[in-house]
Amino acid sequence: MPYRRVALLLGTTRFGRTGNPNPYFNNRITACAELYRARKVGKVLVSGDNSRKGYNEPEDMRQALVEAGIPDSCIVLDFAGFRTYDSMVRAKRVFGQDSLTVISQQWHNKRALYIANRVGVDAVAYNAADIDIRATKLRLAVREWLARTKMVFDLLFMHDPHFLGEQITI
Repeated sequence: MPYRRVALLLGTTRFGRTGNPNPYFNNRITACAELYRARKVGKVLVSGDNSRKGYNEPEDMRQALVEAGIPDSCIVLDFAGFRTYDSMVRAKRVFGQDSLTVISQQWHNKRALYIANRVGVDAVAYNAADIDIRATKLRLAVREWLARTKMVFDLLFMHDPHFLGEQITI
């Protein structure tokens, strides 16, 4: 794994629909902590959804990263990463990243890397552990198909993310 100054940790909810801990969340935190401890990244840009009251993926992930041993000073939050496309475009245009390591599950990283390539970000991916539950895989396959279809239209028309905002230096 090459060193990249910044890792982009893609957001997900801390708890699933049943209120139980979300294994995707936990596995992404573990993967990020592994990279940080191995000195493969220096800073972590946490990008996720914060669109409604009481729901804050970036803050939940920040807290978990600090508990995993990553200093708070090394964590930057992107509260407008509502979709993978938004997270990647904002990493480039708002946070000024031309090169980074994307952290998520393999199925998610494939889409993120494709977007990165199309928007001019030199990215590599680090795959967090996946989940081997049949019902989850079927739901995920449908969701991913829909997300990839929307991604094609976003890239074809080069849509702007829902929010851009002022540049933030990492």
